[in-house]
Amino acid sequence: MRLQEETEYRPKPLVPVGGRPILWHIMQIYARAGFREFILCLGYKGDMIKDYFLNYEAMSNDFTVRLGCQGNISYNSLHSEQDFIVTLADTGLETMTGGRIKRVEKYVDGDTFMLTYGDGVADIDIKALLKYHHGHGHIATVTTVHPVSRYGVLEVGDEGKVLSFAEKPVLNDWTSAGFFVLNRRFFDYVGDKDCYIELETLQQLAREGELMAYRHEGFFFSMDTYRDYVYLNDLWDKGQTPWIK
Repeated sequence: MRLQEETEYRPKPLVPVGGRPILWHIMQIYARAGFREFILCLGYKGDMIKDYFLNYEAMSNDFTVRLGCQGNISYNSLHSEQDFIVTLADTGLETMTGGRIKRVEKYVDGDTFMLTYGDGVADIDIKALLKYHHGHGHIATVTTVHPVSRYGVLEVGDEGKVLSFAEKPVLNDWTSAGFFVLNRRFFDYVGDKDCYIELETLQQLAREGELMAYRHEGFFFSMDTYRDYVYLNDLWDKGQTPWIK
């Protein structure tokens, strides 16, 4: 709803940044670290994401079409996503985050997998994040960042005198940026379609001492509002894109 100017017509992961869906930018963050197999949990307007990938070759290449009953298509160039493997799973229109993850368990191979949202980009070192996760041996790692206040922050004295004023400062607290690394045991903590990982799963893991924080001091930005959409596209136009290295 906060990005309704764009999401009224398309799902949020397809909202463009620099002419490419933000989903593409997120996948490139992983691909540059050597991780090129993806599972997409589809919900709102998920058919549009399916169409995007079904038509990816034609929309990303020059091609030659031979018409007729034995027609074929020859692609004349190679895009950088040649070896991407993308599984598109319909996880339901009303399903919450935990339920979506549970529904793709059958597609996840191995003991470790990574998870993130479809609206945030960062200059995160994925290999360092993965190394940190394997080093501590717990079930889950969440990437944390210092949030930037959306408002000016004032220090006010007893008599109402403003002692200091900072316009949208970086705060000392930590907040989740997504970019999780998870052990397969994580699936035991997620339930049906009404399960939120943020309200249930992660809180339970924290209580049990199984949730660790990877501190990311670099760039992170989540596209939550139309203003955020404009900001990210403005960064792209200026060539200031730290998430694209």
